[in-house]
Amino acid sequence: MALAALLDDLDRESASLDELVASRLDDWARPTPAEGWTVAHQIAHLAWTDDAAALAATDQAGFAALVDRALVDPEGFVDSEAETIARTALDGPSGSAALLTAWRQGRARLLEALRAVPPGTRLPWFGPPMSAASMATARLMETWAHGQDVADAYGVERAPTERLRHVAHLAVRARGFAYSVHGEAAPDAEVFVALASPHGSEWTWGDPAAAQRIEGPALDFCLLATRRRHRDDLHLVAVGPDAEHWLAIVQAFAGPPGGGREPGGPPSA
Repeated sequence: MALAALLDDLDRESASLDELVASRLDDWARPTPAEGWTVAHQIAHLAWTDDAAALAATDQAGFAALVDRALVDPEGFVDSEAETIARTALDGPSGSAALLTAWRQGRARLLEALRAVPPGTRLPWFGPPMSAASMATARLMETWAHGQDVADAYGVERAPTERLRHVAHLAVRARGFAYSVHGEAAPDAEVFVALASPHGSEWTWGDPAAAQRIEGPALDFCLLATRRRHRDDLHLVAVGPDAEHWLAIVQAFAGPPGGGREPGGPPSA
């Protein structure tokens, strides 16, 4: 997909979450399924990470300084930043409104920055450098995943969109990384992935003739790959031992895998 179209999808995904939280400014202290995180923490995290991504695209020296700060506490840095930003939003609707405005402004800066990245440029990040398209895909994945936490907190069922293809694609491409964060070597055998899109078409990755495969709804695959649902609550079929094990460790995000969710779905709103 062309970068411009990808950025349009990122903008739409952010706007969808914006609509959900903007009408509930007095209820941002509501806990989400992420332990210790309220709705305010979720938006604070997205705002901070969007700002970091824009910095990476526009000021590599400034981003390097941010990385140096993160290295002081690599395990807790991101959470502490979200806590600091969220604290003012938890004071009430005025604080929530201020954070919402900051997030909107940061999203606009990020889109502008990524549109201006020259083709072929690799942007620094907390992991390996990435292209502007990969950065946009990662931001869309995070926005969708944290938006799921917010939707679950409010008891809202979001209609899945074709933008899920970006999340699924990221999870498929990150197969080797999923093994590495578990201290395992990725197997050589190919796994064919066939997912039913929200609009009824089929999205595929790999060789259809491969002996091992994963099938199911794209939404379920994305929920599993972002650790927003337990596999027991999803309708995914794995054929072959490597496919089965991959579903046990699949993830679309960087960093440690985390604990995931317990069976039975999110807590009641």
